[in-house]
Amino acid sequence: MLQIAPRKLARMVPEAAELDRFETASRAELAEWQREKLRETLHHAYAHVPHYRAAFDAAGVHPGDFRDLPDLARFPFTAKADLRANYPFGMFAVPREEVARIHASSGTTGKPTVVGYTKADIDTWADVVARSIRAAGGRPGMLVHVAYGYGLFTGGLGAHYGAERLGCTVIPMSGGMTERQVQLIQDFKPDIIMVTPSYMLAILDEFRRQGLDPRASSLKVGIFGAEPWTNAMRSEIEEAFDLHAVDIYGLSEVMGPGVASECVETKDGLHVWEDHFYPEIVDPRTGAVLPDGEEGELVFTSLTKQAMPVIRYRTRDLTRLLPGTARAMRRMEKITGRSDDMMIVRGVNVFPSQIEEKILTIPALSAHYQVVLAREGRMDTMTIRVEARPEADAADLREAAADRLCHAVKDTIGITATVEVLPPGGIERSLGKARRVIDWRPRE
Repeated sequence: MLQIAPRKLARMVPEAAELDRFETASRAELAEWQREKLRETLHHAYAHVPHYRAAFDAAGVHPGDFRDLPDLARFPFTAKADLRANYPFGMFAVPREEVARIHASSGTTGKPTVVGYTKADIDTWADVVARSIRAAGGRPGMLVHVAYGYGLFTGGLGAHYGAERLGCTVIPMSGGMTERQVQLIQDFKPDIIMVTPSYMLAILDEFRRQGLDPRASSLKVGIFGAEPWTNAMRSEIEEAFDLHAVDIYGLSEVMGPGVASECVETKDGLHVWEDHFYPEIVDPRTGAVLPDGEEGELVFTSLTKQAMPVIRYRTRDLTRLLPGTARAMRRMEKITGRSDDMMIVRGVNVFPSQIEEKILTIPALSAHYQVVLAREGRMDTMTIRVEARPEADAADLREAAADRLCHAVKDTIGITATVEVLPPGGIERSLGKARRVIDWRPRE
């Protein structure tokens, strides 16, 4: 078990009677449910989504070929490009009139990916988020401050409906207005905050700017997701606020937040809610299925979605599957990188999380950083821009921290980088997911 924050843990661990049957089911019972639901999902997608009918036919497989869990590997993957190619409603498996809600991604790299939900899908989504909040320590009657963005982004409404389903009182703050975030935390005294970890750091900065002690706040649990974050950042947030920092995972193409969640009593990886989402780990290059315990790309097939089932969706998130601990369902290791976040700099594969880990080992540096890639002549360059902590905002301390980080990156990652240590506030704050990498290199 990881070292926990000083907050009392006992009242946050659910009693056995609070858990539902799948949280304590045997692997055999869960596998039988998964076989049944996978058969239904494959037939549903093939019958009602032209893309899946064409993809299955091209791969020479039919839903009737599925008899046991390993047979799923015979079916083709679904990628984000497939969703964009069928924009806006081509992936829906029910008539558009039966879709109760539509969400969509931001579409910063092309057309947005559109997802739809029937009323039953929204109920399922609320159930899995409620289960996640309870696993994180939430209980009926607690106040939940939701600082995820509302709107087409799934974070805000997903957290909102799940908290209400659990019986909590919701403060639908959304993102932005950081000064007001702190005011309402002080005035309303929420027990739980749900927000991206990078924006939680911005809230921390605002506490300190106002001269407030974040450890004296009412917050007992922070449920953080929507972007990769390291255990080093977990430790910083827990120490700063004297709370439990718990990871939640999801993506809109699969459902939204609530696909998997850490349990507050262990904080040792995210238990996948396998009664609704079937996970696989594949080799990101070959697509071959890897055994549990090996690191690779996470792939999900939905088991209970009606409006928009997904078959073997490639998340691009890198992790591995591990046996369950606090729950019977398998865990996925904490996501700290994505195959499409990987930077190739002078032939070396680099992930932002590797740099973040080195930054957070240096006491003078904060967790606010950006990596800027450029090209001089034929050579790639990498500049790490990172803020000094307020107590280390002196020229000589910044210079020493820059030199230390430069050597750490060179020694452990193998890249010579330029390091710029900026005064506090020098990195632009994000209201949602942090923009960690800026790539100015010309497209080949």
